[in-house]
Amino acid sequence: MSAAWLPYAERVVDYLRIGEVAQRVGVSVDTLRRWEAEGRIVFERRGNQRVLPASQLAGLLSSLAGSERTSSARNRLTGVVVAVERDGVMAKVELACGDYRIVSLMSREAADEMGLAPGVAATAVVKSTSVMVEIESDAGRRSS
Repeated sequence: MSAAWLPYAERVVDYLRIGEVAQRVGVSVDTLRRWEAEGRIVFERRGNQRVLPASQLAGLLSSLAGSERTSSARNRLTGVVVAVERDGVMAKVELACGDYRIVSLMSREAADEMGLAPGVAATAVVKSTSVMVEIESDAGRRSS
């Protein structure tokens, strides 16, 4: 699929250094080195640096997400913030979660308090009592 179909893809970094991965995962660099020795994670070498393809970060975060949930929501998509648009009151936050693009509208205050910015690891939590699907047809709009 071309970048024209995935407008957020160009803004995501290609590789994260081991220190950046440690910060996003919430562990030390030494822990990541130990995990690499145990085969739990595979870093590539770029020059003298250990790097992880950014596309693998969501999978790593998902594999670490365990029973530490503090809500009943089961639909959780771990990813990376790729864009944040703030205005006076609201913020539009766009996440790349694997193959999915998730957009959340929230208060600007909440986005500021969480420090949401491109490159920050985040989890989209979806909890809904109903989802409607609409299509356009010759007879007009139809919904389920």
